[in-house]
Amino acid sequence: MSDRGVGAVGAAQVGEVPWPSRDHTAMGLPASFDLPVGGHLDALADLASGAGYLEWRRYRHAAALHTELVVPEEDYDERAVDAYAQCAARIATVLSVSQYVAERLLDNAVALRDRLPRVFECLRDGVVSPTFIRTIVSRTELIHGRPYQEQVDADIAAALRKPGSWSTARVRDLCDQMVYRRDPDAVRERREDALKGRCFFTEAGLDGMGTVGATMSAERAAIVARVVERLAAQVCKHDSRSKGARASDALFALVKHAPFGCDCARADCAFAVVDADEVAANAARIVIHVVTDTTTLTGPVPAAANDTTAGTNTAAAEDATVDEDAAPAAHPQTRDVDTTATASEGFSAEESVVEETATVDEDEVEEVAVDEAATEEATADAVAAEAVSTDEIAALEAVAVDESAAHAEPELVDGVGYIAGLGIVSGAHIRDLAADPDAIIRPLGDGTDTPLPATQPADPYRPSAALNTYIRARDQYCTWPGCTKPAWDGDLDHIIEYDHRNPERGGQTTACGLGAKCRFHHLLKTFGDFVDDQYPDPDHPGRIIRTVTIPEGRTVLGPAYTGHDTHPGLDMIVFGDPPGADKKKPSIPDEPEPTRPAPRTEQKHARRRQERHRNRLRNNLRGIRPPEPDDAPPPF
Repeated sequence: MSDRGVGAVGAAQVGEVPWPSRDHTAMGLPASFDLPVGGHLDALADLASGAGYLEWRRYRHAAALHTELVVPEEDYDERAVDAYAQCAARIATVLSVSQYVAERLLDNAVALRDRLPRVFECLRDGVVSPTFIRTIVSRTELIHGRPYQEQVDADIAAALRKPGSWSTARVRDLCDQMVYRRDPDAVRERREDALKGRCFFTEAGLDGMGTVGATMSAERAAIVARVVERLAAQVCKHDSRSKGARASDALFALVKHAPFGCDCARADCAFAVVDADEVAANAARIVIHVVTDTTTLTGPVPAAANDTTAGTNTAAAEDATVDEDAAPAAHPQTRDVDTTATASEGFSAEESVVEETATVDEDEVEEVAVDEAATEEATADAVAAEAVSTDEIAALEAVAVDESAAHAEPELVDGVGYIAGLGIVSGAHIRDLAADPDAIIRPLGDGTDTPLPATQPADPYRPSAALNTYIRARDQYCTWPGCTKPAWDGDLDHIIEYDHRNPERGGQTTACGLGAKCRFHHLLKTFGDFVDDQYPDPDHPGRIIRTVTIPEGRTVLGPAYTGHDTHPGLDMIVFGDPPGADKKKPSIPDEPEPTRPAPRTEQKHARRRQERHRNRLRNNLRGIRPPEPDDAPPPF
């Protein structure tokens, strides 16, 4: 019997010295917890980077065990308890975890070593969180052994090292886009298999509870969820149930065709009894927002044989309707993508976001396609738009982006589509949706160089429908670092507060002046002491740089991956200048009563404008540019 790894009882072993007894100063850790707020935040950021390095070492040790114990025997080991199982068992025993957990650790370590070595280096360098690493490993399983495996690894690593912050949803979308773009045939086959495998199930739980579930296409799931949420919201503020409990009761009411009511027991409650069928029939239109390139509808195209490393992607497609089994349209990949970003793009297919608007039907799909003709050099790019309505119906809205050049790759290249909040769908999925006769496709723009209107005709404070759609397609999620709330379900925020008395002073309604925020972060920015900013990227025209400064002065870069990386055609969309002044100026009485110099909120907004201006002047004088990847704070 082998005695490898066995030591004498009581012998000194690696890790025997408790961490609290180690030299913290030598490890770069603060000697005391008596720190100012900024010191604690700096320490947390440093520890996050250190956690990535420790996780890298953990995977390195696991991979080394695999090399020593498994690799020599894996080609011919047919035992039930083979070398792999025994290697994982060693890890499970030492760490006191289950065999399953140990095998997952070993799987991830081998994947990072063999399939994603450059991403593995990102973990070592602290530029990506261990949590994101697990997402990347799982979303790239399909590229194992493929000829483009190394390129996907390099593209993801390059994107992760871009200045900016990440969230789980953005990392997931990045990986899916890479895979879907390069593997259209395999993606279609997997989707067909997944649709065939859809099912309904029940499970008995504890304490007399049970679970009911079903698998279905992403757009159907989104429609079901929104109808249930709409009915669950038909209660007053005194209802005692949690949001989840109300949704559970609402689902049963819909299936049973039974009334649904508030449980407050108040005699004057207007929601004591609610007709579930009536709410479902008249529910606000459920719109599943989809963004895609117009050329995606034409199907995969042969990739060019050059420029495989530049960040470029091909062709676009338009979106089509959504019925129960259809999914939203997909967008392709276009040329001239930021070379610091990833070269290829693609997302995962079964993710969709539902947005409510207006009218009558439940399974109708509404999509918006964007066309933009390319000028002189070449690539016709277009960006997706959204369907706008105010009735009530279940519909899917999609945005399409147009572009014409193909990315250089050795295989076919297909487009992808982004479903708001849920991620990427394949080009095949998009084309299935487009085949639905009820699909509505709305291009953003008319394919010319004519600027689109930035504001509504009579109100310079409110964005036009085109700008509204553009902002949400561009930002994809709330732009606050780490937030995963869909842009389509949030607010559009004036980064510099809009001055209703004198719009020319700043805060105008423009593409660069607006950003998507979820309601929480919108309120946090408005009423808290957080200062956000965004301004054009001097190195990449059409794109913007975002920052958020916390009250203690620490500045964090905004998202590193946005709709520009998914749909480069967005760079080609331009908007006209907003009106210079508000026509509806407030009337001033002849003898106004004494007031403070300005409202308290206005004074705070003025202070923020001054602070942003000072920061920019200071940075310009010092020649400071946005932090380089190695200087950027850890994206978690």
